[in-house]
Amino acid sequence: MPHNLATTNGRTAMFYTGEVPWHGLGTKLDSPATAEEAIVAAGLNFQVKMVPMRTDDGNPVIQRKAIIRSDNNDVLGVVGNGYMPVQNAHCFGFLDAVVAEGGIRYHTAGALGKGEKIWLLAKLPGHIRVKNSNDLVDKFLLLSNAHDGSAALRVFFTPIRVVCQNTLTLAERQGNGQGVSILHKGDLPAKIREAQEILGLAQRFYDDAQFKIDRMASTFVSEAQLAAYFKELYPDPDEGKSRAEKTREELHRLFEHGIGHDDPAIKGTTWAAFNAVTEYVDHVRPARGANTSERASRKLDSIWFGTGARLKRQAWNMALELAGYN
Repeated sequence: MPHNLATTNGRTAMFYTGEVPWHGLGTKLDSPATAEEAIVAAGLNFQVKMVPMRTDDGNPVIQRKAIIRSDNNDVLGVVGNGYMPVQNAHCFGFLDAVVAEGGIRYHTAGALGKGEKIWLLAKLPGHIRVKNSNDLVDKFLLLSNAHDGSAALRVFFTPIRVVCQNTLTLAERQGNGQGVSILHKGDLPAKIREAQEILGLAQRFYDDAQFKIDRMASTFVSEAQLAAYFKELYPDPDEGKSRAEKTREELHRLFEHGIGHDDPAIKGTTWAAFNAVTEYVDHVRPARGANTSERASRKLDSIWFGTGARLKRQAWNMALELAGYN
């Protein structure tokens, strides 16, 4: 079930820099933030703690503890005794340590629900230039952490296409390339140190991404290949009229006229086909919700962590096949 954006002290627990994002939510900062600035602007300057649980008749629940926010006592989840919380400040410190040269800057951060899921998006130096064109892809790290026991601390390599701000999900079938996952158990400091060493391979990941993206941008797709690609992503249902057919029509439109697809180096390629999907997921696909804020927060959750992210992973792997990459 998607979460809404959390609030801290009556305001949305999120910040952003640069242009107002498509969801229009959060506190605007004039420039990319340091860790100290970001944690306050995003409303993440709270801690969590584990507290004992009791039944209604006063008996202790020995094997479980509640996770609560220390600032307002909201219950974020129930976890086992072996669970080790990772505080929000430590998440920022973790990313700071990944790029110790000072090249990292936070571009957005926030919390979902009551604060049980938090994320940080940080930009790394440099970018990918697609096939020597004007199509640029910035290099980001996306950290997410759950305070309710539902997920590990995870750090993903998350490229973002500059021209349309599409978030690209470049995961391999075997899970390689998705980043690092750290369970809330055991020797957590040692695991974080190990993860920092693994994340030192970020440059290798982006070098590999450059090669694959250039391969896609050098491979043109036929009408039949394009139709099959979109139909596998959005197949027709067994019965009734197909909403999928209208979605595929929109994907074809984005393939021809999507943002940046008028560049001769990009037009008609597998890269354009993949980005038709990412533009649809990030900017066109509708999201449910009672109001604009709820729809925006659910869409963001889907794009980074839910069905939207899974769809883009599938589209990436299928596009690699189209481009003849094995």
